[in-house]
Amino acid sequence: METASDHPVLRAGELEIRPADGLVLAAGRALTLSVREFQLLVALVRSQGGIVSRRELYERVWGGPLRDGDRSIDVYIHKVRVKLETALPGSRFIHTHVGFGYRFSPETSHPLHIS
Repeated sequence: METASDHPVLRAGELEIRPADGLVLAAGRALTLSVREFQLLVALVRSQGGIVSRRELYERVWGGPLRDGDRSIDVYIHKVRVKLETALPGSRFIHTHVGFGYRFSPETSHPLHIS
């Protein structure tokens, strides 16, 4: 039998993730995420700032091997990124490492200034 201690609350700045409840709070407000979006976010947060490959994320979330040419990870990452950055403007959470994968690390975003 699993207990709440098997699924501790994950925190990153103003973001709170409750894996046991399927709940994500941004500055105290609940976010609406699909099951896959939620699982993807939890997998990234649990990697503790490490880069996770697309293949590994797919295996963790979808439970099978990633097929060549499958871009579903990228689509879902985009959806989660937009939802997080809409809920907490001025923050970036998911970072792309081209050719390697994705990394979760809450950081203040800086608008680009073009002179």
